[in-house]
Amino acid sequence: MDSNDVTMEDDTKQLISAETKVKERDIISTLHESVLGHILSFIPIIDAVSTSVLSTSWIDVWTSTTNLKFDDSLLYSKKKMSKEHFVNSVEKVLLHFTNSGIQSMSLCLSSYQYDASQISEWISFFLERRVQKLHIQYADKVFLSSNSLFRCNSLVELTLQMRCTLSLPVSGCLANLQKLSISWIKLVSESESSTNSKDITLSFPILKVFEVRGCEWSQNITLQVPLLERFSIAIWKHHSNESSKYSIKVNSRRLTDFDYEGNLEQNIVLCDSSLIRNASVVIVVDEDKKDRIEKLGFQAYNHLKQINEAESLKLLFYKVLRHGKDIFTNLPVFGRLTYLQLNEVNGEALLQLLHNCPILNTLVLLNGVADLNKDVLTSASVTLPHCFLSSFKVFEFKGFNANEHDLSLVKFMLENASILEKMRISPAFWLRYADIDFEKVKEQILSLPKRSSFCMVEFSDISSS
Repeated sequence: MDSNDVTMEDDTKQLISAETKVKERDIISTLHESVLGHILSFIPIIDAVSTSVLSTSWIDVWTSTTNLKFDDSLLYSKKKMSKEHFVNSVEKVLLHFTNSGIQSMSLCLSSYQYDASQISEWISFFLERRVQKLHIQYADKVFLSSNSLFRCNSLVELTLQMRCTLSLPVSGCLANLQKLSISWIKLVSESESSTNSKDITLSFPILKVFEVRGCEWSQNITLQVPLLERFSIAIWKHHSNESSKYSIKVNSRRLTDFDYEGNLEQNIVLCDSSLIRNASVVIVVDEDKKDRIEKLGFQAYNHLKQINEAESLKLLFYKVLRHGKDIFTNLPVFGRLTYLQLNEVNGEALLQLLHNCPILNTLVLLNGVADLNKDVLTSASVTLPHCFLSSFKVFEFKGFNANEHDLSLVKFMLENASILEKMRISPAFWLRYADIDFEKVKEQILSLPKRSSFCMVEFSDISSS
């Protein structure tokens, strides 16, 4: 054996010896307590508390964790934790927790009902610990006061998914909040008990995302949100006759994304909507509102007028054709719109929309078209939408029913869209069970004359619809 081999053998032995020593050492326990606390932040807090039995040096490590997560649906020792055990565990954590700064706190209560005052106490505890990200999920009713909430200026993200009543000050501010998401909450003013109930003004100087779903309020609310970029609101239920008198007013200079879902009962006022580029509007006309169709048409116009600078728009109507065809007769011009998605529309309304979108590039139709008669098409062929001559390139026809109206629309598009590049047709799911030879329908469409010489017509497989 030469000297080189001896040297390599010695090096190998030293390396193995070093690795053995490393394995024998408890490296984790030598880490600083703050580092250990950070590591424990990635597991549920109840499991983190269990590490205190490892050694005397681990007894208080969990108290320095910066992320707390309580979830009564999680398994503990391979079985679901009882309500009493869960409550005792939470109380123990709160009693011994010493960290005054919490990065994130999550409380998900989906398995049991709890005492409302107890839930309020838990939430107040988190807020007093300068929490930055707070997520509360609870299905039962709770009353929350704004006292501790609006004193917590450390909040960066706040998510409340609760059927609760939240008392708001007439004027409140959260200086560091960047994202607010609330669901199923009844918002009331602290002055609501007085005869002179005042409007509410909330200030969020650096808020960027505001999301509201299924909430109710009984005062006008003004949001001072100069940096807000995304506003999303969904109101499905009309709670009382009085609610239609109240509105949400949004003061933002940077709003670019807007989502609305509801029946237009509540007024949404956008003080500056000139930068909105992406919008989604879902309008539902309930059975008991069909006698108010004329008023709803006016409300729809005012609503859509605020987003007429959008470049992308999803405009979805439910039950509107049944009760309110006139809603479509007066729509604003969308001068910047290049992408439009529709789900429920009659032929006359569709053509009106096309005329009101002079630079439209892409149209996505989800559920076919109704009441497209030949007289309407003949009239439209004389005065074509401007986009047909200059910008309209993509037509996606989803939910194609292969009926007379849908076929007439396809024919109209192919014969009149000058620069159309692609038409993609996806049959409605029910056609796979119908006595319709879809192959013959394809042949019929492919034989239609095209004004655009480079238009490609594609079909989705009927079995995948």
